Amino acid sequence: MHLRPSRLLLPLLCAATLTGAAAQTPAVPIDTYIHQSWDSLTRSTSDCASLTDTKLTTAPVLYLPAGEKIPATVKAMQQQCKVEVRSLSTRIKKFGDLSPAQLPAPGLLYLPNPYVVPGGRFNEMYGWDSYFILLGEIADNRLDLARDAIDNFFYELDHYGAILNANRTYYLTRSQPPFLSSMVLALYRAELATDPKEARALLHHALPYLVRDYTLWVSSPHLAGTTGLSRYSDLGHGPVPEIADDSTYYVDIIHWLLAHPDQTPPDYLHKLLPTESSAPAAHAQPMHGNESLTWDCAAHCPATTAEGYALTEDFFSGDRTMRESGFDSTFRFGPYGGGTQNFAPIDLNALLFKYEHDLAFITATLGDTDAAVAWSEAAGERREHIDNLLWNESAGLYFDYDFVHAQPSTYRYLTAYYALWSGVASPAQAQRLVANLPLFEQPGGLQMSTTISGVQWDAPFGWAPTNWLVAAGLARYGYTTQARRIAGEFTSTVATNYAHDGTIREKYNVASPEANVTVATGYKSNVIGFGWTNAVYLKMQQLLSLSK
Repeated sequence: MHLRPSRLLLPLLCAATLTGAAAQTPAVPIDTYIHQSWDSLTRSTSDCASLTDTKLTTAPVLYLPAGEKIPATVKAMQQQCKVEVRSLSTRIKKFGDLSPAQLPAPGLLYLPNPYVVPGGRFNEMYGWDSYFILLGEIADNRLDLARDAIDNFFYELDHYGAILNANRTYYLTRSQPPFLSSMVLALYRAELATDPKEARALLHHALPYLVRDYTLWVSSPHLAGTTGLSRYSDLGHGPVPEIADDSTYYVDIIHWLLAHPDQTPPDYLHKLLPTESSAPAAHAQPMHGNESLTWDCAAHCPATTAEGYALTEDFFSGDRTMRESGFDSTFRFGPYGGGTQNFAPIDLNALLFKYEHDLAFITATLGDTDAAVAWSEAAGERREHIDNLLWNESAGLYFDYDFVHAQPSTYRYLTAYYALWSGVASPAQAQRLVANLPLFEQPGGLQMSTTISGVQWDAPFGWAPTNWLVAAGLARYGYTTQARRIAGEFTSTVATNYAHDGTIREKYNVASPEANVTVATGYKSNVIGFGWTNAVYLKMQQLLSLSK
């Protein structure tokens, strides 16, 4: 489905140019800013700055895994920051053993090592952000932070059941796109030249964690029916509390859906009866349906009713699942992502194809030939499913597949190019993808889609991680001219905006590189920091330098 922006929406998307905004001379050159950012964005669960969560206004609480003793650093922080330290009520053996609804209050989950956060309201360690941040850390020779990031994810697998969306209790219901094998191999290759023994030890230590992380994605509820592919899926119910600082988000969605009945799926809205409660706490069900609800969602969750209508549990399932994908929000899986749980997406399955190839390489390197063959065969099977269900020969693009209704999507999305970065595309498919770059390429880089929907993960917005994955994928297949062009366009956008106001942002309007970013609904701010943009800028500069 391709949406036309309403007349009311266009002025928001065609934002004022930066030349009309207040300029601020950068204090330091952009390379210095990025170099210094690794320390300024570093947090740990032993200092006060890590506890702040502007997404919620609750008093800070730090949770330790059940049965874990309080580390000395946490005891010192507890006194200094006046923070409440609790233990989780349940020892988590597998993902989903503990629902956030079982906890008396939301809080930060303990991690043993320092970690780099994206910035701004994102003041915790995120799943897929950390892969791109790690690339920047390695590029800037901060291997200490890269090692800490990987070890923290191992700790999450041991104590929280999965690599979480981020280390807050309200993220215990979902993971994020699986990049752990790519993180491990990036650090392995960085260490290989100077300490081959240590590099090999990393692979040996990492292997069981990688298998556990991978298994999450090829088990229920992450299976896309009987397609042989995987999907995103969140274990929770109801509205997400972490958007409480955007308290009109769900209300704005209801208004949009009511104004666009021809584009609203029938299972998105429920008309309230006079006897029905409109309290958002009614949606805050625990994951398994039989735990006592001890955290009052009404105090933290945003409003979810408007004009006599409420969003349905089906919509909230899609909304939560969209957030596990990392692309929140987009109209790619229906308006505001409400149907995300019904799709086998190209990005996730390309990532899992690479994961299987990575595991084949790691087991072969460690001398387990049989395991390497098995992992290679798994990758081959996934490629067949991707070709059969996700590749559209006439369009020359990969599309997501709605396995519930047995039909491919027609929504053109930049994640089609994950097939280049992961290596799943054939040379002929790669050629078709390259020919379709004009669909997404704008003066300031690659936009996410060909649809203007008013939300941040659609046109005309461009993001560092997807621009990098496409550029790196093009270079992998020998399309260095195109890779350098995109790297040049996006880094120019970042540098131009930095020169104007001395900040690096999470996203850019790549159709008008000097324009302010204004989003109509959801995540209306353009957060300063910003971890993955800093990192991608460094990697693209390396690509441009090596390609000369």
